[in-house]
Amino acid sequence: MMAGVPTSARRGYAPPPELRVSNQDREHVVEHVKLAFAEGRFDKLEFDERLERAMTARTHGDLMPIMTELYGAHAVPRLAAPQPAAPRPMAEPESNERLGASAAHLLTLLGFPVAGPLLLMLTAGKTSPYIRRHSVEALNFHLTLVGASILLPITIVGLVLVPVIWVVGVVLSIVAGVSALSGGEYRYPLTIRMVK
Repeated sequence: MMAGVPTSARRGYAPPPELRVSNQDREHVVEHVKLAFAEGRFDKLEFDERLERAMTARTHGDLMPIMTELYGAHAVPRLAAPQPAAPRPMAEPESNERLGASAAHLLTLLGFPVAGPLLLMLTAGKTSPYIRRHSVEALNFHLTLVGASILLPITIVGLVLVPVIWVVGVVLSIVAGVSALSGGEYRYPLTIRMVK
């Protein structure tokens, strides 16, 4: 017996009829019944009857006749759900992409906290998903920072905090720029992400 693998997901494995089914096994058969009904292979009464049998099945011996009715004698392997495709690994960003992504974070040091990331997002971000991700993150962070700088001075405590948050913002921008340059991802803390 293979540990951790649902009985119905093993290719070429015909489970013993007395083996109890899981909710996942029932759901796989229900999906096949729904598909056959959508294809017009039986009417509503037959659909309801098969659906009820599938949902109340306790053993594989209860599910196998339903699959046999749908696909014939070789239905047991069809109990298995299609295996999801393995996620494609993300391509390593090229050096010019890393520079562009880093610039999206570091342009704040030159006095372009919002305009810099926005410009990179609208230009290089159209051809490079890596630059776009970093530009959007930097843009959202700096928009949050500017918004806080406008709202915080309403209180005396907030007035004292404004220079502190800008110093923290510069430090975080440098950290994010270095992360982007090394090909990594970076998420700013306490950021309102308005731009997607």
